[in-house]
Amino acid sequence: MTPEAALEAQIERYRQMTGDERLVIALRLHELACAVARDGICAAEPGLGSEEVEARLQERIRLSYEK
Repeated sequence: MTPEAALEAQIERYRQMTGDERLVIALRLHELACAVARDGICAAEPGLGSEEVEARLQERIRLSYEK
């Protein structure tokens, strides 16, 4: 299967899903993205506590909406 065909099949599958099913996927992707960002923050500044990591994550999210 080509990448284009795989993408088309994935889009078709999304179209067959209910709104709730798509929402669950979106929320899981959001949580995954936050976990990756937290890991990046911790790797860049290993001494930060969990509250500071969360504050930095919130700042990144806020800045992403300003673009």
